[in-house]
Amino acid sequence: MASFALAFALASCNAESTGDEQYASAADVPIAEFPERVYWGDLHLHTFYSFDSYSFGNKSLGPDEAYRFAKGEPIEAHTGDVAQLSVPLDFLMISDHAEYTGVFVGMENGNPDIVDTALGRAWAAMDAAGDTVGPMDEVVASLREGRAERDPPEAFKRTIWSELVEAAERHYQPGKFTTFAGYEWTSMPGGGNQHRVVVYKDGKDKTLQTIPFSAADGNNPAELWNYLQSYEEKTGGEAIAIAHNGNVSNGNMFGDVQVDGKPFDREYVTSRARWEPLYEMTQVKGDSEAHPLLSPTDEFADFETWDQTNISMVERPEDAAERRKIFANEYAREALKQGLDLQARFGTNPYQFGLIGSTDSHTGLATSDDDNFWGKFVESEPRPERISSKMGGRLWDNWRLTASGYIGAWARANTREELFAAFKRREVYATTGPRISLRFFGGWDFSASDAAAERLPRAGYQRGVPMGSVLTGDGDAPSFLIHALKDPNGAHLDRVQVIKGWRDASGELKEKIYEVAFAGDRKVDPATGKLPAIGSTVNLGAATYTNDIGEPQLATLWRDPDFDASVPAFYYVRVIEIPTPRWTLYDAVRFGVKPPSEVPLVTQERAYSSPIWYQPGD
Repeated sequence: MASFALAFALASCNAESTGDEQYASAADVPIAEFPERVYWGDLHLHTFYSFDSYSFGNKSLGPDEAYRFAKGEPIEAHTGDVAQLSVPLDFLMISDHAEYTGVFVGMENGNPDIVDTALGRAWAAMDAAGDTVGPMDEVVASLREGRAERDPPEAFKRTIWSELVEAAERHYQPGKFTTFAGYEWTSMPGGGNQHRVVVYKDGKDKTLQTIPFSAADGNNPAELWNYLQSYEEKTGGEAIAIAHNGNVSNGNMFGDVQVDGKPFDREYVTSRARWEPLYEMTQVKGDSEAHPLLSPTDEFADFETWDQTNISMVERPEDAAERRKIFANEYAREALKQGLDLQARFGTNPYQFGLIGSTDSHTGLATSDDDNFWGKFVESEPRPERISSKMGGRLWDNWRLTASGYIGAWARANTREELFAAFKRREVYATTGPRISLRFFGGWDFSASDAAAERLPRAGYQRGVPMGSVLTGDGDAPSFLIHALKDPNGAHLDRVQVIKGWRDASGELKEKIYEVAFAGDRKVDPATGKLPAIGSTVNLGAATYTNDIGEPQLATLWRDPDFDASVPAFYYVRVIEIPTPRWTLYDAVRFGVKPPSEVPLVTQERAYSSPIWYQPGD
């Protein structure tokens, strides 16, 4: 069974295209009966058009280089080394910051639309005086305070936006490689992250009718949603927003209070549910699935935890209770639970989102593999000193960076229309880098044999619903089909877990973790529900591991033994690999350096499905 499943998965990854077909348009691409293949991509990547990318050293890698790299071409990095993906991506969106997009590049090129402005003259004076930090400090201050006295002129912004859109058009190859026009809205009122990535489904005929809505135009997410609604009404197109980095949001990403201090109301929760179907849960600035203070019985909750500061480098309080209060509104699992409560109050769940990963790389290089990790800024590209240095020379320690993540999207074809539809229906999942194939279906009519790889997709779609969906019922416990397959070039799997959250009859929000499939002859302790650790094959001296432990695939049909038909709940799958070297260990061996004692050297990579929600019937 294991070898057949592996062959099936590898074949299905290449079933649609050999890579040689050329289609005149997306309309010519064959559409599968149902999503047969997972497509891999990144919706959060920066080039030298972003103010921080350029000012921290990226002077050579723009959109064309970023797209070529994602398609598998070799690109010269800032270190002079050649960077290349071992396996190309299927889709990419360049999400340069909407704020001050292309200003530094325009200044360098002498663009009169920016040079001959108050902003251009002020920054030129700083540069002439040798002040290379001043412009960046001004940008950050304007984002914190939501002011726009020196916002670039509209003519300049239209020119830059057109360049970015045209680059996406040049590299779009329907059926083979998909690009999306989009950007990052970089609001951070009071120093708390409220960033969103905006994704357009459409081509330039519609996207060029607008320009990006920046934090200078409005720093409340509700204002961004109004802009998206106006865009759709004006063009007939489609767009979504994806929140990210809740773990550095000052406790303002989730909860039930808006960024301006107003409590949630029906309009707010309805708008958030409409415009934000996805949440970027894992990326280079840490993993925000769960936190050990919030989930103390979850031994896998403390994974790549970034909780020392907010986005503005302000230290967190030392008191554990105060920290817990902040973290409760920063992590995805807590938000999913809060959503059940908000649905009971307002009739709509604003946190009914799918889970994705992306890189947030500012080098133009979309890498998230530990053995091929090119950092966040130029300063964190591979070099002997990067483990002991800071991002941009003055921000966080580089060793804290997480080699993460990618999006797996189940779609019927590799086109903008089909992938965007997968985003909206939340049939996507997050990985921290490995391309683990993960299926997750819920329903009432599955049998154990349906978990086999060759039967599972058709059974799942015909007799159930996929990840990202809602099940409504009032009787027996639903069953869940789960199938996880290792990255063909990566590590074996340790275990598959189901994380359940629910709101009980008294209104209390709860969670529980179930070990549903695992490698080896280990046994779950019936008293604690815990599974012993799998062990490790990592060689610290050589930065290697072996697949002598773990399994290439894990599959099961699982029913909730604690199901209560009257209680709303959600379920998502967490797949965990066996231990492997972290990028810091690869660096230590590659460059012959000794990392500081606090630097982690081993990791257990993972994948997170989007949830399936259970809602009691009327």
